Amino acid sequence: MFKHTLYKNKTAVILGAGKSGLACGSLLKKKGIKFCYWDENKKLFPKQDILSYDFFIKSPGISWQNKVLKQIKKAKKPVFSELEVAISYLPKGCKIFAITGTNGKTTTTTMLGAILKEYAKEEGKHRQVYVLGNIGTPIASKIGKIKENSLVVVEVSSYQLEDSTYFNPHASAILNITPDHLDHHGSYKKYIEAKAKIFKHQKAQQVLVINGSDEVCSSFAKKAKCRIFSFSSTPKKILKSDVFYDGDEIIFASGSRVRPPKDLIGIHNIENVMAASLVAFACGVHPSSVQRAMDKFKNIEHRIEYFATKKGVKYYNDSKATNVDSTLIALKALQTDKKLWLILGGLDKGAPYTPLAKEIQKNCKHIVLIGSASPKIAGELKNLCPITDCKTLDKAVSFIYKNAKKGDICLLSPACASFDQFKSFEERGKVFKELVSKLK
Repeated sequence: MFKHTLYKNKTAVILGAGKSGLACGSLLKKKGIKFCYWDENKKLFPKQDILSYDFFIKSPGISWQNKVLKQIKKAKKPVFSELEVAISYLPKGCKIFAITGTNGKTTTTTMLGAILKEYAKEEGKHRQVYVLGNIGTPIASKIGKIKENSLVVVEVSSYQLEDSTYFNPHASAILNITPDHLDHHGSYKKYIEAKAKIFKHQKAQQVLVINGSDEVCSSFAKKAKCRIFSFSSTPKKILKSDVFYDGDEIIFASGSRVRPPKDLIGIHNIENVMAASLVAFACGVHPSSVQRAMDKFKNIEHRIEYFATKKGVKYYNDSKATNVDSTLIALKALQTDKKLWLILGGLDKGAPYTPLAKEIQKNCKHIVLIGSASPKIAGELKNLCPITDCKTLDKAVSFIYKNAKKGDICLLSPACASFDQFKSFEERGKVFKELVSKLK
């Protein structure tokens, strides 16, 4: 556990000078802690022996297999995450609401933030609500601005959880777990272990919300020491659900009802509403605050986002689908009766693409490939429908525009990371939308 009072006069090395590393550096500077950066990509190195420093703050993207980290670990030097360092500086009375899962984190985190903002208005105490973490804004960047008794909603990734030695949120939710980031964690087992850290140190009166239809999530119920609530949108429940969906409204065990946002597509988004609402209800939020937030909620960019129609062809941007399970969710949400042109590919993350086969055979008219994972995808999904390797996104858009017919749908849902050709999934999605917008 990082206690800033114990490290006030110590020296630090921040491993990685990306977004979270830079934010953490700014925080340490404000607190008067001497530090330097280590980042191979940006050629930043300590001026003295790295092991002469007292403690280390690890950026999420750096693997524990890194040779420098191995040296630090061998020397038994303390290594902390940006997440726990920043949290240690939160003022009194702040409550942390943490969301994780393979898919749906950003949508659910945003929903919960919106609900808590409505709750703060209804409560009339002018309590601040912050939505931070893996969603785009490091907690460290807001230390000093966050006031006492604030509500802090945090999207946490498996990378951040893996790096944390002690994380103790007031309430947490695990939406689902399927194989992802195996290239970073080394195995599915280690990925699951990282996710489980979200509730590992939660106490009896704190809250954990889990997906009762997810085998891995359900297994956590035996390990958690806090209050557990379960949601499910399917009849195949492993745990008894505290909520169900009747096709129109989400109905909770308490009798409360919530109408989901109108423009959200897919049953997975119903589950996101269930999870966010359960966390809120378990923490004393009134149903009226939840419904007001849902009535105002709009779909988030890059997540099965309809944005254009060209020559009678609808275009959807699902660039956030950086893993196979996320693409599978999109295919199930868009039932197209063999009218779907699916853009797949990017940087491979180690998982097989064969789980997509059934939905591709049912829905897809044509698969269009981009990026370095194309040969692997083509090999695993052959003979399901026509496949064309266009290499790049601009060529893929041009190919689809020339060949798709009125009534068809084009979906960018890559099932891969973006880093072989783009800086982020956000950049990939924006480029896709720009390319489509330029079509006559």
